[in-house]
This record gives sequence, C-alpha cells and structure tokens, in this order.
Amino acid sequence: GAEPGDAVRKELQHLSREERRRRRRATAKYRTAHATRERIRVEAFNMAFAELRKLLPTLPPDKKLSKIEILRLAICYISYLNHVLDV
Repeated sequence: GAEPGDAVRKELQHLSREERRRRRRATAKYRTAHATRERIRVEAFNMAFAELRKLLPTLPPDKKLSKIEILRLAICYISYLNHVLDV
C-alpha cells in the first residue's frame, strides 16, 4: 500500500536539490524554527557585546556605545594595556 507521504516524495523527486531546499524553507514550521534560532543568535551576540562593554573604561561609565564604538574602544584599550605592560 501507498503511504501518505509517497505522493509528495514522488512529486519532489523530479525537482533539483536547490528547488527542494527552497520549498522546504517556505514552510511555516521552517520559518518559525529559523526565526527562533536567529533570535537566540542575536541575543547571544548582544549579550557578548554587553559583557565586553562592561570591561571598557568610559566617561561617563554608563555611556551608551554602538557596537562599532565598543569594538574600536576595545581595540584601543587592548593596545593601551599592551603598551603599559611593555614599559
């Protein structure tokens, strides 16, 4: 006997691998799972920036910095610390 998924599988066989991937990504279940993974990734990314920000000296101490400002300040601070250690 034929199983429920057989017809769908047979229909998808003639499609290219890329087209099958495209169709799978079009499903609501896939999009929801992808959005959840992306949200977790972005939260982890932002938490890493927040942790780095806590280690950097600024005036005032609670000054809001953009991500690029945090990275640039970290580079300068690491360079400064290297210089202090070398002297």
